Amino acid sequence: MTEVMIMQAYSKRILSIHDQIQSLKNSGLNITSFDQVKEALDIIGYYRLRGYSYQWYDNATKQYKAGRNFSDILDLYYFDMELSHLIFSFLSQIEVTIRTRFLNSILQDGHNALVLMDASQFKDKKLFWRNLSSISSEIARSNDVFIKHHYDKYEGIIPVWAAIEVISFGTLSKLIKNLNTGTGKAFSIFADAYKYPTPKQKLAKPSQECLTSWIHSCSVLRNICAHNGRLYNRVIDITPEIISIDKISPTPKFSGIYQAVLAMKYLRPNEKTWQIFIQKLKALFSNNQGKFELNRLSFPNDWEAHM
Repeated sequence: MTEVMIMQAYSKRILSIHDQIQSLKNSGLNITSFDQVKEALDIIGYYRLRGYSYQWYDNATKQYKAGRNFSDILDLYYFDMELSHLIFSFLSQIEVTIRTRFLNSILQDGHNALVLMDASQFKDKKLFWRNLSSISSEIARSNDVFIKHHYDKYEGIIPVWAAIEVISFGTLSKLIKNLNTGTGKAFSIFADAYKYPTPKQKLAKPSQECLTSWIHSCSVLRNICAHNGRLYNRVIDITPEIISIDKISPTPKFSGIYQAVLAMKYLRPNEKTWQIFIQKLKALFSNNQGKFELNRLSFPNDWEAHM
């Protein structure tokens, strides 16, 4: 007997754009240009924009704070999109560099082209097989010409330098986290590129847990940006390890993008690219003064001193 799924009724009805505008008005939001609101709701969407209004909305009274305009929400949305594009662009540079350094490290360790299929190079064997499954799926989904070349000429054997170009950033992060450690091992060689200053102004090599927490954090932030997710006023559950000179006291109640941006600093390809990014970030903040609050990004007031 075929089971029939009975859909539960949902009490709220779908609002037309005209109804959405009326709802905003009823909630006390000032609307100075009907055409501006109509266009924004048409091309951005009511519920996406709602995410940028929470700090001005009182759930108890179902009203916006007095004096708030729809344009305030729209300004905040466009600021957030600019911030997202800037961060995503720099994360792309970080990702490319991590891929390159991982490849160079694992080959420098004396491994052959099929090292990703060698379980002895990884700590957790169960995780190794899970990661290998992810690698296989991601290679199979790829339409890159160099992957097809290896199908045709090498019986589908994919070397590490080809595989590393098509696996996801998340899978790459898991591979690095599962590498064997020790002097001369691939992870040790890889970590050499990410030494950081200690309070005594010496350079220290990050532990595997520390370094992979930075990479994981950047991977999560990259995915949020890639899928046009909101950065402003957002809690990010993945918290990277923060080096002592950058720790905030008291510790923030939640982790926002500031902690992830610090991870970006630790993973920067080089100092020049980082300084270019910071100058653009400072310019973006300056050009949008009065439109956003630093603490809604979990940035402290002295954030520049940490960058």
